[in-house]
Amino acid sequence: MPISGKWIFTAAMDVDPDKEAIFNEVYDEEHIPIITRVPGVISVTRLKLDTLRMAMGGETKTMDPQGAPRYAAIYELDSPDVLTSPAFAKAVDQGRWATQVRPYTRNRHHTLHKVM
Repeated sequence: MPISGKWIFTAAMDVDPDKEAIFNEVYDEEHIPIITRVPGVISVTRLKLDTLRMAMGGETKTMDPQGAPRYAAIYELDSPDVLTSPAFAKAVDQGRWATQVRPYTRNRHHTLHKVM
């Protein structure tokens, strides 16, 4: 599906291995549904890092992600102002995310991209 938002926000992180099950449950069943109700959030897509093998320079190479977080989410937004809105600030702390998941995440990376 083509990107329909004008902005892309990414949130990537690792999670403690013993908290991986609750991380995935809460992200899918609570966090994404809460975030997608915020005005200006168009969609959220979750990703999990996998081994990258690709042809380059006449040979197949395996690329090392060099410390990249294992999990990521892509948020399509109408505007970067969504990220500083009161609705977004409230949403990111709702449900079990703030107390039962966020404390067990690390190697967090956040980026903002304007769609060209």
